[in-house]
Amino acid sequence: MGILRNSLRPAGVMVLAAGLFASGMAYGQPSVSPFKDDLFSAQTVLKSADSGNYLILDYDEMRDINGRDTIVEKRVQDKYVSLKIRAQQKDLTVQTAAGMVKTYQIGKLTPQTSMIVLYLHGKGGSRHQGVNDFTFGGNFNRLKNLVTQTGGVYLVPDFSDFAAKGTAEIAGLIAVAKQNAPKAKVFVTCGSAGGVLCWQLASDANASTQIDGLALLGSLWDDEFRKSAAFKRKIPVFLSHGSRDPVFAIDSQEAFYRSLRKAKGGYPVVMHRYETGNHGTPIRMTDWRVALNWLASKAP
Repeated sequence: MGILRNSLRPAGVMVLAAGLFASGMAYGQPSVSPFKDDLFSAQTVLKSADSGNYLILDYDEMRDINGRDTIVEKRVQDKYVSLKIRAQQKDLTVQTAAGMVKTYQIGKLTPQTSMIVLYLHGKGGSRHQGVNDFTFGGNFNRLKNLVTQTGGVYLVPDFSDFAAKGTAEIAGLIAVAKQNAPKAKVFVTCGSAGGVLCWQLASDANASTQIDGLALLGSLWDDEFRKSAAFKRKIPVFLSHGSRDPVFAIDSQEAFYRSLRKAKGGYPVVMHRYETGNHGTPIRMTDWRVALNWLASKAP
């Protein structure tokens, strides 16, 4: 496909971060300020339901990949990134109760840290994915900047597997982070198969008490979640999915969303469906400012 140079958005689009989910922030909870919203937040809402908690968003591969990247799927146009954030990025090995964990850390963990955001990669990935400034349309670079400008820390770890050992490693990393930043809200974001860890952390005896929200990007669902300690705490769940995802079917993820909506007393859950989007679309397109502000506003 040829690289397009046309405008990314038609006139009259809804700018999600301008107000959607941004209100209702409780005192003391982190509020994420704009960062390159003109490039990332102008997403057209095709349909809104459930008082704005369910959105169908417009996605177009020729516009949102070819029109955004200088090298398709490998390097975004320079205007989408700010590389100053690299000065705050460290590649560390952290001693946890489950052993040594390699992780990137962007920002400093202190008693004043407002939030801790983790990104867990899918199968075949590594910690390098979540800090790559140029892939996925620059969306990870924006996430780094959004988190740190809010006084938060972004952690992108490796882990041994998607089973008990990997879960213990991530739970251990969260525990260490919370020791250094006890007041910080903890949001775990998971791409693709990384969602296995998200759901297992929700049931982990220790991690379930320290996690304040989950975001699943092109990922899977968990019918056992409603039995977990995290569910009982009503930690918010943010779902972002492509309608043509060939790995995790959109119908199953939407059914999971509806099941949480029907939970007794209601449940804080949001779903953003990218129409015609594929498996990796949510990682590229999710508006991190909207997601983080919503998670913070609903955190227990």
